[in-house]
Amino acid sequence: MRFLPAGTLLACFVSFAARADLVFVSDERGDDVRVLSTEDNTQVAVIAVGKRPRGMCTSLDRKTVYVALGDEDAVALVDVDSRKVVGKVPVGRDPEQVALSRDGKVLYVSNEAASTATAVEIASQRKVFASRVGTEPEGVGVAPSGRKVYVTGESSDDVTVLDARSGKVLRRFKVGARPRWVAFSPDGKQAFVSAEVGGTLHFVDLASDKPRAALKIGNGQTKPDGLAVSPDGKLVYVAEGRGAAVSVVDVASRTVKTRVPVGERPWGIALSPQGDRLYTANGGSNDVSVVDTASAKTIARVPVGNKPYGVLYVP
Repeated sequence: MRFLPAGTLLACFVSFAARADLVFVSDERGDDVRVLSTEDNTQVAVIAVGKRPRGMCTSLDRKTVYVALGDEDAVALVDVDSRKVVGKVPVGRDPEQVALSRDGKVLYVSNEAASTATAVEIASQRKVFASRVGTEPEGVGVAPSGRKVYVTGESSDDVTVLDARSGKVLRRFKVGARPRWVAFSPDGKQAFVSAEVGGTLHFVDLASDKPRAALKIGNGQTKPDGLAVSPDGKLVYVAEGRGAAVSVVDVASRTVKTRVPVGERPWGIALSPQGDRLYTANGGSNDVSVVDTASAKTIARVPVGNKPYGVLYVP
């Protein structure tokens, strides 16, 4: 085990304390990322990142935000402190969403137009693999174990499970029509998949990679998209798309506890580490809704450009 020099740990704490928590929002038509401060829910920066920014994730040290650029076939590396693009990594054709390996060294992206999922080492930009998956892949996520990658196929109504190291296809299984997002329970036992056209949330056993149940979300207007899981794993928050709300799902009973009205066509969704605030990117009303999860009420709406896609909480 390598120990840090005395004072380094203190310096890290001082650095994080000096910076407010931030929320990054990808503005798909504006070719930029909007940055919000969680202290007062105001926009504090606009970062030009490249053409058609979509899905995002953060580095393990939270110093870099990775942004998929759909029309540049790359992922932009955004320095959180300077709020500037410091590099771009080629990741194959038409990246939609992006996820990070558990060791922080590899990016996994869904290549929508190519029907592939690509893994690339960040430091060397070496392509680890490019694997065939379902048609029009969107959601991509790394299981808590770090050993498997899950990719949703919008037009093939399925999820492809890949070996995280080799890219070998381990399993494919069907879910509802037009699956979008994938998220995981903190204990590593379940995955959750939203099916937009099917109007359902699917519960998947990660040990067997088999769907165990499907829950109907909302009404006929509801188009489930983004997902967020509470820190204790007891709740799943489902962005309802055209339903203009967020469904709060109790995992144990597999029932919808309540619905929270937000902006028009919520898509991306993010939760604070404490689970007390929820943020939705509303592509129809061009704003972000801030939800107090304790009261299940929207407490603010912040304008953020034109067609926001993803939202990412950066502590």
